[in-house]
Amino acid sequence: MGTGRIVRFDGIRGYGFIAPDEGGDDIFMHVNDLQDEKYLFRPGVLVEFKAEEGDKGLKASAVRLVDRVGAGPFFPRATSPNLAGSGTDDDEMCDVLTTAEFLHVLTEILVEGVPTLTGGQIGQIRQRLLDLARARGWVES
Repeated sequence: MGTGRIVRFDGIRGYGFIAPDEGGDDIFMHVNDLQDEKYLFRPGVLVEFKAEEGDKGLKASAVRLVDRVGAGPFFPRATSPNLAGSGTDDDEMCDVLTTAEFLHVLTEILVEGVPTLTGGQIGQIRQRLLDLARARGWVES
């Protein structure tokens, strides 16, 4: 088993890449080979995997989180003059979430974090945060 950090992962398309700790080329990973919930996989997360030769090069299988600390839903920082910070970093890469992905992750956070919320309360919170996310460019319009 090897270890590495996720370089990119697109939960909608179902694939991404791992930079192995031992160096070398990034290794392809597919959602079907994940052993934890896909929303936990995001750039920078440490994973353990088995490297196999696939049709198009190295492919990771049996991909699992090494440590859940640092894993979890990832909300990319939008590049907006209204947000705090000094602007954009050309080397920083962020993905804009689809509305469905944003709402799924948000619902998971609310249900796990505050299990006493009612369905109506969750619906109201989701709508307000979705409006904010759209205004900030965090989700597709």
